[in-house]
Amino acid sequence: MTLGQQAESRAQHYLEQQGLTFVERNVRYPFGEIDLIMRHKNHWVFVEVKYRSANLYGGALQALSRAQITRIRKAASHYLQLHRLDVPCRFDVIAIETEQIHWLIDAF
Repeated sequence: MTLGQQAESRAQHYLEQQGLTFVERNVRYPFGEIDLIMRHKNHWVFVEVKYRSANLYGGALQALSRAQITRIRKAASHYLQLHRLDVPCRFDVIAIETEQIHWLIDAF
C-alpha cells in the first residue's frame, strides 16, 4: 500500500468516526479524480485527501492547486450526472501532516 493509499484509508476511517458514511473511493475520469465520496446526513461529500510527511515545502493544505480544484469539481459534477443525483453536495479536504489530521468542511 502506498503512502497516498494509507492516507486515504486514514481519512476514510477518521470521517467515519465523525459520522460520515463511505460511498466510494478513487473515482477516476480522464479529466479528474475524487479521492473519497462520503455521505453526511443529506449531503454528498467529495473529499480530497492531501498528505505531507514534512512541512519543508508548505503543508498539505498548500498542496491543493486551483487547477486541482477545477478537476475535482468537474469530476464531481460528472459523477452526480452519471448517477442521476440531484442532491446537495460539498467539497471537503482532509490534510494529513505526520500524525495530525485537519478536516476542512466545505473547503471550496
